[in-house]
Amino acid sequence: MFLFILIRLSTKMAEYVAPVAAKIVADKANKYASPYFGYFFSYEKIVKDFTNERNALKLRKQRVDTDVRDAKNQTEVIYEDVEDWLRRAKQELEETQNLQDEIDRVKCFKWCAKWGWRYGLSKKLAEKTPIISKLLETSNFAQVGYRRSLQGIEFITSTDFMDSESSKSALNQIMEAIKVVNMIGLHGMPGVGKTTLAKEVGKHAREQKLFEKVVMFTMSQNPNIRTIQDKVAEMFGLNFRTNTEEGRAEELWSRLKVEKHILIIIDDLWDEFKLESIGIPFGDDHKGCKILLTTRQQQVCSKMKCQKEIQLGILSKDEAWVLFRDQAGLDDDWSSLNEVAKEVAGECKGLPLAIVTVAKALKDKSLDEWRDANQRFKDSTHLYDEEVLGGVLEPLKLSYDYLKKGNNQMTGNHIQMCFLLCSLFPEDAEIPIHILIVCGIGVGLFPNASSIEDKRKRIGEALKKIQKSGLLLETDGAERIRMHDVVRDFAHWLTSTGENRFMVKDKLKEWPDMVESFEGYTAIALWNCSSNIKNFPDKVEFSKLKTLFLQGESKWDGLLVVSSTFFEEMKALQVLKLEGVYFSLKGFNSLPNLKTLWCENCKLENLSSSLTSMRSLEILALIATKIDEISEELVKLSALKYLRLYDGFASGVMKIPPKLVSRYDIVVGGLDFSFGEELTIRRLRIENFSSSLSAFKNLFCNVGELKLRKVSGLKNIVPSIGKKVLNELTSLELDSCNDMEFLTDITRDQESTITFSNLVELTIRGMVSLKGLCYSLSPSHRAIASYTILKVVTIGSCPKLKTIFSPCLAQSMLCIEELYIRHCSGLEQVIGFAQEEEITKNDSRRCCCPKLRILEIFHCKSLKYVCANTLTQGLQSLESVKISDCPQLMQIFKMEQNENGEDVAVPQLLNCKKLRYIFSPTTARSLSHLVVLTIEGCEEIEQLILAKGQVSSSSSNGGLQPISFPNLTNATITNCRNLKSLFPFGSVPVLPKLECLEVKSNSKLEQVFELVDESKVVPEEEMEFDQLRKLSLKELPSLIHFGLKGYHFVLSALEDLKVRNCPKLTTSFSIDSQEFVHCKTKV
Repeated sequence: MFLFILIRLSTKMAEYVAPVAAKIVADKANKYASPYFGYFFSYEKIVKDFTNERNALKLRKQRVDTDVRDAKNQTEVIYEDVEDWLRRAKQELEETQNLQDEIDRVKCFKWCAKWGWRYGLSKKLAEKTPIISKLLETSNFAQVGYRRSLQGIEFITSTDFMDSESSKSALNQIMEAIKVVNMIGLHGMPGVGKTTLAKEVGKHAREQKLFEKVVMFTMSQNPNIRTIQDKVAEMFGLNFRTNTEEGRAEELWSRLKVEKHILIIIDDLWDEFKLESIGIPFGDDHKGCKILLTTRQQQVCSKMKCQKEIQLGILSKDEAWVLFRDQAGLDDDWSSLNEVAKEVAGECKGLPLAIVTVAKALKDKSLDEWRDANQRFKDSTHLYDEEVLGGVLEPLKLSYDYLKKGNNQMTGNHIQMCFLLCSLFPEDAEIPIHILIVCGIGVGLFPNASSIEDKRKRIGEALKKIQKSGLLLETDGAERIRMHDVVRDFAHWLTSTGENRFMVKDKLKEWPDMVESFEGYTAIALWNCSSNIKNFPDKVEFSKLKTLFLQGESKWDGLLVVSSTFFEEMKALQVLKLEGVYFSLKGFNSLPNLKTLWCENCKLENLSSSLTSMRSLEILALIATKIDEISEELVKLSALKYLRLYDGFASGVMKIPPKLVSRYDIVVGGLDFSFGEELTIRRLRIENFSSSLSAFKNLFCNVGELKLRKVSGLKNIVPSIGKKVLNELTSLELDSCNDMEFLTDITRDQESTITFSNLVELTIRGMVSLKGLCYSLSPSHRAIASYTILKVVTIGSCPKLKTIFSPCLAQSMLCIEELYIRHCSGLEQVIGFAQEEEITKNDSRRCCCPKLRILEIFHCKSLKYVCANTLTQGLQSLESVKISDCPQLMQIFKMEQNENGEDVAVPQLLNCKKLRYIFSPTTARSLSHLVVLTIEGCEEIEQLILAKGQVSSSSSNGGLQPISFPNLTNATITNCRNLKSLFPFGSVPVLPKLECLEVKSNSKLEQVFELVDESKVVPEEEMEFDQLRKLSLKELPSLIHFGLKGYHFVLSALEDLKVRNCPKLTTSFSIDSQEFVHCKTKV
């Protein structure tokens, strides 16, 4: 008021006072009132500034959210200032949402706001805008996270760890010793459990917090210093700046000295070794660094000057039997089988590795098979003379032989060959399963399998069988396996003579002495060959060789150069795996039997001119390999079934012949064969690609599965890739293609060409620019984007997506069964209702998603509705709906009033803070499928079922049957602060199958059951809940009664009753002689 008086005063004075004096007074008034005048007269500018800044903040927050998500995917730790900025940005956007809503409402209704309202809003906006601007100024983060140094391997007790007297004694000795000495040696024979015990030491050391870091690595017979340095550096978050082993050792030395207390476990040390060559400070250089080493030989401990030497002995007879019995799945009762089993266990000589492998091999076998195994042990005592393997060899031989059991001769042999192929890899290597599969296919395993897919499946099954036998070990990843070094030694013993002779060499600096005949070898693996290898021959005679692995040393300064004539005398060669090699294919004219050619990080010459000679080639992989070109000659390889092209070459110009793409599974990207995955149709995968896809235009024809990941520059699928070429597509996966806005953009194309007509599965993730599936879709365009057989849709992390399906698009999806939506922050509606005018009169009779069974929507903070009322009658198959953390959700189905009702189950609603009710009366009457109901954190919900008086007359029907939930067995309702009652109670049992009811922290809840018609109350009428076993009522300060006034509830099956903090509850509970619970509420 003072403001207006002051303004009027300055104006009146101008009429009576001298002009100069009047001007002085007016200027003073304007100066005092200028900010307040600004709120009136700069309203439009203030609104514009606020809107622009707020929109910029939303976009910047989405960008930072995406960066944070990517960083977390890379296991990075997010900086605290970034977390704080996101928290403040989120808070500011939430606090200003009401202001934005007011602005939008004025624009929508085009009315002129009152001066008082205009002043108030303008003042609030003017106060908020600089706060938002400040947030934008502080949002330019160079990076949002950092790599946390790893904590070391997870020292979890192995399921094979035997808590024996020997292991307990050794463990206690080690735990005492590491407190007083710097180096401890643990020695014992192979297979006795040294590695497992060392891991147990690491676990105890971590639990007792004796060290800041516990690091474990394996040395093996031919240690790879660089690999060990990389592993240790990763644990400490160190990125090397130098490339030489010496320079890296110096860096690692300096980094480790920063840590006060470190335990380093060196597993499987074979000889004296200088720790400083890795970069491990020790002794006087770092008194806080303790070393535990394991070795097969006691003299290694002496050479390393261990201050404490501990021997791990074998298991006692009783301990061995307990471990054997558990692994073989035997009970402890006396039986003929157990008697034989005890003899077999005794033959394992107390070695845990032997016990485990033999027990697993004989598990679930018949008594005759046990007796046969026992006899074979007794007949094979000569094998114990083997120096390296000792008493473990014969148990391993038994497990190896048992790989044939239950299979015909050929199948058994092929399973054993899968096992032997694993021994071609370096010691302690994690073996990629897809490499084993392509090698197995190449050497002709399982020839009766008709297709490459069937062969792959059979080889995968064989590897699983070998794993179950105990001869192969799992790794942290499902796509790799590992072979214990003792088992690998055993495999090498098997292949040292006989029909299948293998040779494996590592760190080859000089070609092996040719005094030994190479004629008999069928498989050779040469790993880490020096690029300056001495005496590398131009030609060798390996007439029986079927498999050759040749790997150059991993160095920056050059590839291993191989002569073009090197392969000429390998006429039987079937599998050739090359890595880090520079060679010409001219000599391949003499390789008519080659089936698998796998090249990684190689440089190839004369590929095109040599292709015609490789008529048997089935698998060709060129990975990060430089080639001259891919010519039409490749089409003539009639046996070729799998072609993989990846990296290196793809960055240049590549022309792929049109005829090449009709029958292959092609990969342009980083995915490999996956273990056990069926490959039945042609796939195309393109990853990490930023150039035009025109180089691949011929690949899209007749593709069955298409995956695009991190492909930039692509605005859409159609028309960018094409329409007709995608008609065979059954699966489409799009991931992090940040420029894509729509799958289909038909604004410039009015043709009625059908696309996606065979699409069954659609997956979209991390598409930050995606606005919709189809742009400018109208009824006339329905034929252009057809999803008539689409069954599964998964959409996640698409922040700009507001509506997923238009009504007419949703009506075309007659087969969709599952819909999953996650983290779409801008999503407002799943099926749009703003375009309902698009639906014609004939369309209105069509069902929307009539086969939809599962609907899950999580973390969509802007979602208001799932779909419009006119479309909900099609959801008659819906069985499961889970909606969580959708704070703006007001109704599941907008204006839910259809007369037919939906047979819908809504088992889970979590943190939908604006939802006011769940079901309309019509919907509630049709819930025959509802089995589980969970509602949590829906703060605004007032009633589960909308009251009859709140439903429009068009949907009310007095003749409908009473509301009940005939199949509901479990109901949980928590943290719904405005909820006053739960279930309506009429003339029929409302919950005949209810077994569990949990109600907690609903502050306004007054009654669990609400009487529909109080005039029909029958005093003391008995109502039985004969299925209810658990009833929990907790933290309900307003609850007055559980049962209905005047009714007598009998809970004949109740086993668990909990009532806590319900101060106003008037219902009494009692137990009769039959242990039935009765509850009564007085009128």
